[in-house]
Amino acid sequence: MPRTTRISTLWIVVMFNMAFADILSFMDPTFLAQVATGSVEGVTITPMFLLLAAVLVEVAIVMIFLTRALSPRASRVANYVAAVITILFVVGGGSLKSHYIFFATIEVAALLYIAYLAKGLQPDGAESQ
Repeated sequence: MPRTTRISTLWIVVMFNMAFADILSFMDPTFLAQVATGSVEGVTITPMFLLLAAVLVEVAIVMIFLTRALSPRASRVANYVAAVITILFVVGGGSLKSHYIFFATIEVAALLYIAYLAKGLQPDGAESQ
């Protein structure tokens, strides 16, 4: 499988893990109660907060496409930057609930592997092993 396909597929894995971590969080009655009050774990949920969260999630979404569409060099740089941003978002914006830690561990492992694979994207289109 081409390296860009593997990286793009890993971004899909990251996205599914992010989505299901949040979906399962909504099944926690204490989380739902916090959302109903407009404050989750001390963070006030405002329209600006939701916009920022949307932008950070969009980074991972757009990387599914950009990994395949950009030149190898641009893709390598974009994947490095996006992986770092997404790791900071997952870890910094996360929860200490066991299900979230489980998903976040998989997400971070996949993001580190994305960065490792991106290192092998060569400007001439050849892939290093």
